[in-house]
Amino acid sequence: MGGPIESEYFDWLCAKVVDIHSHSYIDLFRILYTREFEWSVFGDRNRNEDGIELRYSFANESGWERDPDWFNEPCSLLELFIALGMRASFQTDIPTKKWFWTFLSNILLDEYRQVSDSDIPVIEDILCTFVWRRYDTYGRGGIFPLDQTMQDQREVEIWYQLFEYIDDQGLV
Repeated sequence: MGGPIESEYFDWLCAKVVDIHSHSYIDLFRILYTREFEWSVFGDRNRNEDGIELRYSFANESGWERDPDWFNEPCSLLELFIALGMRASFQTDIPTKKWFWTFLSNILLDEYRQVSDSDIPVIEDILCTFVWRRYDTYGRGGIFPLDQTMQDQREVEIWYQLFEYIDDQGLV
């Protein structure tokens, strides 16, 4: 991905979760934006589509012409986290921004206000743990760590992990 639409879209995404005039976290957001969400549990395809759907919202709001190649690009982790935050917000009335930061906090990425070169391998490892479901059966290492569960979270769709997390944390 690249070009003027990409830059405007990236800013649009960032504005959903942080003050766009703040340079804090921008390096982390760029990493999240360049990393593809690859799903391995079938139902997570829907989360992938939710992320891509953000592009349509952006195009409608901004007036950018719909470039079919851009819409066929893989969903980024930044798009996934924002779209999932929006869905979670609808279910709980907790704001999208708060959900987004909860996801980052749960995988310890909220610590990377500024990213140095030595941080990148650590961040990549955290993201691989999430994407490839290398977290433990309770979801620790993923975006929905649980105190109690009857299911191995590595085998549960992200959507159902969300609901178990909401219940586990007493969020509704």
